[in-house]
Order: sequence, then C-alpha cells, then structure tokens
Amino acid sequence: MDLQLTDKIALISGSTAGIGLAIATILAQEGATVAINGRKPERVGSAMDKIRQIYPEAKLQGVTADLSTAVGAELTFQQVPVVDILVNNLGIYQAKEFGEITDVDWMEIIETNLMSGVRLSRHYLPLMLQQNWGRIIFISSESAVNIPAEMIHYGVTKTAQLALARGMAETTVGSNVTVNSILAGPTKSEGVETFVQDMAQSGNIDPSQVEKEFFENTRPSSLIKRFATPEEVAALVAFVASPLASAINGAALRVEGGVVRSIV
Repeated sequence: MDLQLTDKIALISGSTAGIGLAIATILAQEGATVAINGRKPERVGSAMDKIRQIYPEAKLQGVTADLSTAVGAELTFQQVPVVDILVNNLGIYQAKEFGEITDVDWMEIIETNLMSGVRLSRHYLPLMLQQNWGRIIFISSESAVNIPAEMIHYGVTKTAQLALARGMAETTVGSNVTVNSILAGPTKSEGVETFVQDMAQSGNIDPSQVEKEFFENTRPSSLIKRFATPEEVAALVAFVASPLASAINGAALRVEGGVVRSIV
C-alpha cells in the first residue's frame, strides 16, 4: 500500500531505539524525510546507520537534543523549523512503589513523557494549521487506561497524553490536521529486552519463560500472550501519519494485544 508519504517531513522524538526507531524506519521506507532524535550524537548516528542498512536511500536528519528540556526543544526548532508529521514518542518509565516516588521522580517523568510533547506540539501545530496539513501522534500506552500500581507516575503521564491529544484535536476543526494517540501494549523495546535478559540470567531460566510468566502474572488479560514488536506498533503509526487516515482525528487507537478489556 502506498501511504503517500513521499517528501513529507517527519520528526520522531526519542527515535534511536525501540518503537521510535521502528517508526523512523518505516516512515523513511515510505519516502518521508525523517529527523532522528536522541540525547547522544553517537546514538543518533547509530540509528541513522541502522536505517540506511535497510533502506540505503533514506532521507535522514540527525537531531541531538534532550527533549525533556525547554532548551532541547529550542535546539530542535532551530534544526527542524517545520514538520508535516510529529510523533511524540519520547518516554521513560520506572518501577517504584508510590510512597517512594519523590518529587524529583515525578518532575523527571512529567518533563520527559508529557512536557516534551507539549513543547513540540505547541511549536509545530500552528504551522501545520497554517499549511492546512499535518499529523501529530502521541505514543501513549495501555498503562494510560490500566494504571500500573508498580509505576503510577508513568501511568499518570500516559493518561495525560490522551487528554492533551484530544484537547489539541479540538483545535483542528475543519482543517486537514489531525491529532491522535496510540496505546501501545507491552512491547519488546530495548529496555524490555534488557529486563527479560536480566531476569532470565538471575533466575537461570530461558528468556521465553520470563515472557510467559510475565503474561501469566503481570498482564494476564493479554490476548496475544507475547510482547508486541516495535514494528507492529510502527505499522499503525505509519498509517495514522498518512493522508489515508484523514478521517481519524481525536482518537486513541490501540495496538496493545488485547490487554485492555474494553469494547471501545
């Protein structure tokens, strides 16, 4: 399917690994010019090399900036003044009991998961409305609906993303600009793979057994009973980013393996 993304300019925050890198890769394959973002230049360069190994003709731009800060956002605006597609993917998580989550922990996760998207969207949304075309996509999580007791602050930021995206969508009435959220489920990202390997090593068991036990005990409502791949999440993002998804606006779309027990 031709997603009609040739010559579109896309910026994906936090795109040196995992879901972000998978999104950057598929958008580049579809012909978009893609800005790869990360905090370290070597990570940004490595991500660009990985994409070019798959798609040698990829049109890429590296953007080294910490988007959890206002300074990082300003640096990004200077390097990428206008985009057609903004994917707010940057995110961190931390397993911690509620009573032990400090103010510093709260502010770090809010600045990274929520405020990075606020700052980027505040800059790019008006420009999209001026050109009467654009896509803003927030990579949220099933944890926005099923707040995890082991990391409440993470779940709160993911719920806030849904509210932010829906509110922004209300400002796009009558235009060809859309704002949507993607509820990703447990996904085999870089951090998850490290977690699984560490658990397997400490328990002297196979990584597949760790995954099986995770879905038996921690996410028992999963219908697919496995981690999704970053590419599976990226496929939905690419469609929502395309002109073909012009009637999807203000939506929270799920690619979470059926973890959320809801019919809407």
